[in-house]
Amino acid sequence: MKTSSKLVAAVSAAIGLIPMTRAVAGIDVAAGDWKLDFSGNVNAFYVDSQCDDGVNTAVTGGLACTNGPNNVDHSTAIRNGLLPAALVFSATTRQDDFDIDVTIGFYPGINSDLGGGSVNGSGNPSALQSPGIDARQIYFTFGDASWGTVKMGRDIGLFGKDAILDDMTLLGMGTALGNPAPSNTSLGRIGLGYIYTDWEPQITYTTPSIMGFSGSIGIFQPLDAAGYTAHDAPQVQAGVSYAWGDPKAENTLTGKVWIDAVSQELKASASDLATNPYEATNFTGSGADAGVKVDIVGLEAVVYGYYGKGIGTTGLYILPTSASGEKRPSEGGYVQATYKFGKLKLGVSYGISELKQAADEENVPPTNLLKRNSSVVGGAYYSLTKSVTLVGEFIDTKSQAWDSNSATEKDFALGGILFF
Repeated sequence: MKTSSKLVAAVSAAIGLIPMTRAVAGIDVAAGDWKLDFSGNVNAFYVDSQCDDGVNTAVTGGLACTNGPNNVDHSTAIRNGLLPAALVFSATTRQDDFDIDVTIGFYPGINSDLGGGSVNGSGNPSALQSPGIDARQIYFTFGDASWGTVKMGRDIGLFGKDAILDDMTLLGMGTALGNPAPSNTSLGRIGLGYIYTDWEPQITYTTPSIMGFSGSIGIFQPLDAAGYTAHDAPQVQAGVSYAWGDPKAENTLTGKVWIDAVSQELKASASDLATNPYEATNFTGSGADAGVKVDIVGLEAVVYGYYGKGIGTTGLYILPTSASGEKRPSEGGYVQATYKFGKLKLGVSYGISELKQAADEENVPPTNLLKRNSSVVGGAYYSLTKSVTLVGEFIDTKSQAWDSNSATEKDFALGGILFF
């Protein structure tokens, strides 16, 4: 039982743009007892971004662009979308009643970066630059269809995974983020309907599928937060799902429902407390999400939501507490509907991510701390071939602070993506 999803299966088929029966299978090579597979994608988009050039636009944690210190209120770029490019190598075999898989994925971008900095940080569109490579996937699995699979290494997380894989902007752009100097990825709906699942070191067990039901639970590398960098216990994530219907059958209702959870204790180190002696020494940030996806005769709908306390927003444990360590609640979700006419798929979605004030922030003058990020996306996705999809999107993004500050951004993206 091979549970490591190939890039195409996890991206193309999972979001329905290429039916599972037509999904590109990658390049398979037999080598003795091993089967080798190479798969990946390349994408590029022209993006026109209009930023808010008004006053009182600063929002700490806001995702809508503003004119900023360089007075940039309009920009164009040729850049990657929500997905970077990818080259994924996988090798599978059957040994001593175990199915074994090893996967290594390299994710370069077409955008020039700062060299030595984060490959998903601000780019550097200057002469004599080159893109970076993000090695997101490095893991192996062993297991059997009778009892499940154990995964060890670095791979996508459980909490929020289905939210991003079912996001229609996965093949497109979504909110652009940093368009004047683009990084290797855009935001899509990250921080605008879901918290980014991320790619994390983990040891995870997944059950076999039993009448459509399956589950996973794992321990993960604990993450730092501002002022909390000590860890003596792993992060824990878990999820259960149920899928129904036969995707190969015509005119039948298919779909899935899922529930995930994440929890981690974060502790302040001695150096953390030396910097801020007034913060709490530790806190536990936990959250849960749930979603449903249904598909019938070309119509697909997704409803997703999450709630957490002390898990922050946009990414796990970003802005999770006040300065004194009081936990901030956060919640959000998105609704999405798409319809496929032959090779053309049209879709619209709305998503929102809210960050609540901690208890000790409610009775003080409001600041420009993020209150809400939201966006509306309209998209058209055309399957030129089973490997090539052409994409057009319009994205309207808004960020609001707890004081009167707010900012809006309007993006137009046109491009394409190729899977092999």
